[in-house]
Amino acid sequence: MKQTTNTILMIRPVAFRMNEQTAINNYYQKVLDNLLPETVNAKAQQEFDAFVAKLRAVGINVIVVDDTVTPDTPDSIFPNNWVSFHENSDVALYPMFAENRRHERREDVLDIIEEKGFAIENIVDYTSAEEDGIFLEGTGSIVLDRANQKAYCALSPRADEELFIEFCEDFEYTPVVFEAFQTVGAERKHIYHTNVMMCVGNTFAVICADCIDDKKERKAVLSSLKDDGKEVILLTEQQLNHFAGNMLQVTGADDKSYLVMSNSAHQSLTPAQIAKIEEHTTILSASLDIIEACGGGSARCMMAEVFLPKK
Repeated sequence: MKQTTNTILMIRPVAFRMNEQTAINNYYQKVLDNLLPETVNAKAQQEFDAFVAKLRAVGINVIVVDDTVTPDTPDSIFPNNWVSFHENSDVALYPMFAENRRHERREDVLDIIEEKGFAIENIVDYTSAEEDGIFLEGTGSIVLDRANQKAYCALSPRADEELFIEFCEDFEYTPVVFEAFQTVGAERKHIYHTNVMMCVGNTFAVICADCIDDKKERKAVLSSLKDDGKEVILLTEQQLNHFAGNMLQVTGADDKSYLVMSNSAHQSLTPAQIAKIEEHTTILSASLDIIEACGGGSARCMMAEVFLPKK
């Protein structure tokens, strides 16, 4: 199985703002008091459009779908949390922690993917878990090493262990489960999504191992990556505050690979880290300051990878 794809789905926002329902456990979100909601959305759209243009300029196939004004979905710009697309022509739909995020799941988005020539055979729907207060937020909660059939998951209020194991059984992944924390004030609190603290590429992995407080778990995660021949590039927790963990490797024209991240993430990296990454792939970064501040998510969260076969 391939680890990277040339096609990604992105949702263009119409009413982007800080989502009060996700802020309770996403400690990266900020209130921008000095900006009107319309201004926030307009700036987010500018960042979104410039980001899409950068991706397309290097030959990445970006399928852009516009969000709808109703129902109210302030976080629709992060589609990777509600859907994932797989090489066996399966699509998975995920249960979401915030009630207003559940409206992001749209059948017409799947229809558009099919209209673009991709085959969807089967929908694996985990969303009924919401009724029991159980959540697993897509490739936010799960970082996939597709090539080695491993799935990494940092447990949190948005990532349930039993449901994660069920996903791994359904999609034939070996689960790697751990807990990851960040310092909030004087406390260690769960990191809400695995994909803000680690990213798995073809031949490398970028991870903040310091977030894994349990030494045994930390060793197990690092060993798992190294056993698969990945060069491990370590991040600091401070760099996570600039979304350095929220990266995704994708394939552009002529099979050239790119590690996509925000300018903020890129600028937080040391010259040594950049040099290591560039031994494996080319960095592509875009300005996502407003999206990061209000949404508490970054480049990785905005891209839902399409691995579906063509019809």
